[in-house]
Amino acid sequence: MNIRNLLSPEEIKAVTQKSDWRAARIVLFDWAIILGSFYLMASYPNPLTIILGLCLLGARQLGLGIIVHETGHRTLFASNKVNDFVGTWLSGYWVFSNKDAYMRVHLKHHQDAGTDLDPDLSNYKSYPITHTSLKRKFTRDLTGQVGWRRIKSIYRGLKNIGQLDDENRTYLLRSVSLNAVMLFVLAAFGHAWLYAVWVAAFMTTHMMIVRIRQIAEHAGVPDHFDTDPRKNTRTLYINPLERLFIAPHRVNYHLEHHMLASVPIYRLEKLHRILMNKGYYDDVTFQRGYYNLLKGVTVPG
Repeated sequence: MNIRNLLSPEEIKAVTQKSDWRAARIVLFDWAIILGSFYLMASYPNPLTIILGLCLLGARQLGLGIIVHETGHRTLFASNKVNDFVGTWLSGYWVFSNKDAYMRVHLKHHQDAGTDLDPDLSNYKSYPITHTSLKRKFTRDLTGQVGWRRIKSIYRGLKNIGQLDDENRTYLLRSVSLNAVMLFVLAAFGHAWLYAVWVAAFMTTHMMIVRIRQIAEHAGVPDHFDTDPRKNTRTLYINPLERLFIAPHRVNYHLEHHMLASVPIYRLEKLHRILMNKGYYDDVTFQRGYYNLLKGVTVPG
């Protein structure tokens, strides 16, 4: 069913309307948490604050990635120019995310979700997996093994910068430049070591949070090969702590995003309530919390 046929024109307008104020709050919130984490660790440097900083920074790095996603869909701000600026200079470049390249693959994911042509299928098609297998995956994430591969790919890009096309060369040089600015500013305040925490978070907690997000969105769903989003995509009910440390910016409402990709992320919950009230989800079970989710996508072994 085309979801637009289920909604009235007024409802479509209500859920697709863009709000520059709400969009700006998302960007400001991410950077407030990032700067607050740096301040906390600089003011009270001890193992507990550093562990907390690693967790907060890893989640906010995902938050910046979500901003890349939203601006790539042109749904965060009303202006496409503002979306492009925010999706690069205020988010993507800081976490080495090339918005244009990402969206080329991501739009194909939307087009082919529920089929074997989905480019993201390899991230979740093997679920359910054993407890032991999931533990190994998380161990590789938290020990930096997966992140180290990402760092090496960045290094290879820099080593072969002259062989890259203009788009990738520009993205990589700007990403390195902004990260150098972060290091310089932190060093100017006498805390250059905080940049090492930023990189460590990128290599560890960030990688695990990204994996959990992928699992939550499409792993262990009723049918990977049914084009009905209610069968191949998941929305998860979460609490405020999970929102802070795992799923920024209401990204847990992923089913609604696949229903209508033109809905800004800050209106996905509203769309969810509308569809619930219309009975569209009567046959859908919504899980609560990431702990229950991970139990549901694993088997003994």
